[in-house]
Amino acid sequence: METPLVIGGAVAGAASGTRYLIAAWQAFKARPMMPRSRKFYYGGFEKVMTRREAALVLGVRESAVMEKIKEAHKRVMMANHPDAGGSHYLASKINEAKDVLTGRNKAGSSAF
Repeated sequence: METPLVIGGAVAGAASGTRYLIAAWQAFKARPMMPRSRKFYYGGFEKVMTRREAALVLGVRESAVMEKIKEAHKRVMMANHPDAGGSHYLASKINEAKDVLTGRNKAGSSAF
């Protein structure tokens, strides 16, 4: 007599747990995608930009391929372009970072 009651309770518990798991999975899938690292480089600039600092400014690895560097440069520049209310100084540093990573840095250029 108690066996049907135990089986019914187990089935109800499994159904309830499954319902909870489905709701949790749907909430997980609906969450906004957040980057795993900081969105932008926080910190001051060095007198002469290094490859490490340039990679931090653009948000790529030091050994990134040219396509990734150009894509990151475009993304960061769109967010900080002087015509869109950004700073001329930051735009120049972003361009300098691209030049350093692509190997087009000017020898003897003055640092800001």
